[in-house]
Amino acid sequence: MYEEFTQNRIAQLRMQKNVSARDMSLSLGQNNSYINQIENKKTLPSLQGLFYICEYFGITPQQFFDEGDAYPAQLAELVEDLKKLDAASLEHIAAVVKEMIREK
Repeated sequence: MYEEFTQNRIAQLRMQKNVSARDMSLSLGQNNSYINQIENKKTLPSLQGLFYICEYFGITPQQFFDEGDAYPAQLAELVEDLKKLDAASLEHIAAVVKEMIREK
């Protein structure tokens, strides 16, 4: 179960980042087919490899495995920005978000 999730999640995040499997492999210091082999279900990354992949995407392992978070890098960046706001601004943003959710 987690094997397939891991392989699919890497492909999903890589496509969101709009980078090729080859370029990502080389950026991680691996051979040019490393990510391709993972995505094609021929291998899995080691635990250390998974940590490097998470670092590459700018997310934590917890965010990587959160199935309900389709855009973990974007959400993490947004949360960091929200931390810089005062309470009144956060209330305004919360109201806008709630309204957007209701409109769906």
